[in-house]
Amino acid sequence: MKKRFGIIIPAHNEGNFLSQTLDSLLGQSFPPHQIIVIDDNSTDNTQEILSVYCARYSNVQKLYRSSSEYRLPGAKIVQAFNSALPLLSEVEIICKFDADLIFPANYLATLEQHYTENSKLGMCGGVCSIEKEGGWIVENLTNKNHLRGALKSYRKECFEAIGGLREAMGWDTVDELLAQYHQWEVMVDKNLIVKHLRPTASAYNKQAQYLQGGMFYRLRYGEVLSFLASAKLAYRKKSFSLLRDYIKGYFKAKKEKQSFLVNENEGKWIRKYRWKAIRKKF
Repeated sequence: MKKRFGIIIPAHNEGNFLSQTLDSLLGQSFPPHQIIVIDDNSTDNTQEILSVYCARYSNVQKLYRSSSEYRLPGAKIVQAFNSALPLLSEVEIICKFDADLIFPANYLATLEQHYTENSKLGMCGGVCSIEKEGGWIVENLTNKNHLRGALKSYRKECFEAIGGLREAMGWDTVDELLAQYHQWEVMVDKNLIVKHLRPTASAYNKQAQYLQGGMFYRLRYGEVLSFLASAKLAYRKKSFSLLRDYIKGYFKAKKEKQSFLVNENEGKWIRKYRWKAIRKKF
């Protein structure tokens, strides 16, 4: 039996892109069972656009949520996503998609095939591309085997095993690590190229750079591993000044004894997993 996809799309002032995202999903060769768009306190025409689609398509729903206007990554977007979870009905695959993406017509059909062929596959998705100099190039901000937060999909059993998504910066790293901790596989299909209409973090609040370092602390990385992860990320973003901010964020979180995102056993496994990956490169 074909798997039913339930797609949740948090949207804050996405009127310039939302129609393109919805059109690409509604035009899939394998149609989604359910699309829920959360209007997260938008002040533009997002609500009007949603009303048109909800009236036209029975599998599109909208949900309004009152929240802050700040685009601080992490908690806000996951809180919006979580608010729609109770509305999902009889789905086997849960998707968290951004509202500024254009999906190729075979996107869901390909994911459905991957999940059907591999019963151990817990998470799957494609890659994001951005427009540059008249063409589309793959967005190179993270490890090529990391499934971007903009286009996550989860087998329902895997989603439940990891305890859902954490309402914090780094949620899109925690989910993958915990999926593997619970012996689920994570797959990035590099042939599934999605157009990302707005470059990542282009509208983020300046506080985000400090949260990144704090996230390494909350994942129980430890100081050395956090430094290496910070240096790697700063290098990818071609901004070595960020390294200082990440380290500052780490020690700020440590001083404040911020709550961890994983328990001790999970943290121990994560450190071992990360160090193993580092040793492989040498």
